[in-house]
Amino acid sequence: MDEIPERLTVKPSWLITQLAVHARRLVFGGFTATGARGYHYRILAALHEFGPASQAELGRRCRVDRSDVVAAVNQLVEQDFVDRAPDPDHARRNKVTLTAGGVQQLRHMDHVLDQVQDDLLEPLSAEDRQTLTRLLGRVLAHHESR
Repeated sequence: MDEIPERLTVKPSWLITQLAVHARRLVFGGFTATGARGYHYRILAALHEFGPASQAELGRRCRVDRSDVVAAVNQLVEQDFVDRAPDPDHARRNKVTLTAGGVQQLRHMDHVLDQVQDDLLEPLSAEDRQTLTRLLGRVLAHHESR
């Protein structure tokens, strides 16, 4: 294996970037095995937590580009995981609603994502995992509040 310069391995930004590559690969593989994508999970999770929403709201909440939301919602509608209907309060907007099948798919994807977390963070204790999650959340919140 090639050696990595030490000045890289002591930089949190480099470590986070390298770990993100592994995380994406694991998540992609896990979701692909279920016939789903990360966007699907984000949308289903937002609908489950916040209730019916417009596609624009889903894009903002899930941090997904509007065109990608439309494509993902189309796929979820085809699979009967969500319903999309005109919003009675706004004629030019659609409202997306989670179906019972969508709740089941979300639970299945939760299980897959839990397994990915276990694989990704295998060398860490449960306490270390909580600490890492808390610290990463704090750093992210700081930069998002700017």
